[in-house]
Amino acid sequence: MVDVDFLPIEADDAPAPLPRRSTVVADDGVPIAVREYGPVRAGLTVVFLHGHCLHAESWVYLCRHLAPQWGSDVRIVSYDHRGHGSSGSAPVHTCTLDQLADDLDVVLRTIAPIGPVLLIGHSMGAMAALAYMRLHPELIGSRIVGLGLISTAAGGLTTLGLGRLLHRPTVSLLRGAVRCAPRTMSVSKRLGGRLCGRIARTASFGRGSVNPSVVALAAAMLNDTSIVTMTAFLGALVDLDESETLRLLTEIPVLVLVGSADLVTPPQHSLAIVAQLPDAEFVCIDGAGHSVILEDPAAVAASVVRLVARAGAAQYARAFASAG
Repeated sequence: MVDVDFLPIEADDAPAPLPRRSTVVADDGVPIAVREYGPVRAGLTVVFLHGHCLHAESWVYLCRHLAPQWGSDVRIVSYDHRGHGSSGSAPVHTCTLDQLADDLDVVLRTIAPIGPVLLIGHSMGAMAALAYMRLHPELIGSRIVGLGLISTAAGGLTTLGLGRLLHRPTVSLLRGAVRCAPRTMSVSKRLGGRLCGRIARTASFGRGSVNPSVVALAAAMLNDTSIVTMTAFLGALVDLDESETLRLLTEIPVLVLVGSADLVTPPQHSLAIVAQLPDAEFVCIDGAGHSVILEDPAAVAASVVRLVARAGAAQYARAFASAG
């Protein structure tokens, strides 16, 4: 696996902060690999949830921008979903968004049992955050004080962009083949690993030039993910419908961010979310693709900083109203 703590960086990049690593055990025994940056007793914990076939390293460039700005005020937590990165493999039947929400709950109970939390999700990670909100509505505003939804959808994923391919018969055949012969299909994926760079460049990035090291990181994460995990979560994406969950989010600051050239979750999905959350900040980064967090981390970081500031202001307003 690629460890981005040692990736080469450009001269004008800040050094990657070194994380504290730990393992949290999910309720069904699956080990979840966690990374933390910043002080444990910070006033706010920001949790980053990565996308399908990625892992916590996908946030490293963003952390380089955020950690120096937040200093001791904010703690950053990121972790690998089950079946991804350094986390343990998981039974196929547990590869659901609700299970990812349960895993998030375990991480929060273990790593950040008290204090306000702000969630930032990319792609499938954002969908998991929405599932968490649906399952724990009582925490919205009291414990969860803000939400960032990056390059994602709340429903209808198969109606636009590359999501339409999920209904293709070949995808169903692939999922069936993996269920029947997971070891054979895993070998086939390893032999086809050289294709991952092309797939990452085509599906993940936008129209502009992209640093080759960034493309290499995306390809490595894709290649690291087992084909069993890759296909097991496709069913959850096909069945995605968190549109009703959006109604629960009107009391907290929300950021909806997407790249204008996103082929996986085109901007129409983000606009559909904003239509139900008119107070959300909508950011569309021109020319960026689905992996906007790797492609333009500075722009994403600026939006996340604004979200944290809005969440802080909202907390102050609620405290003032309660005192009054």
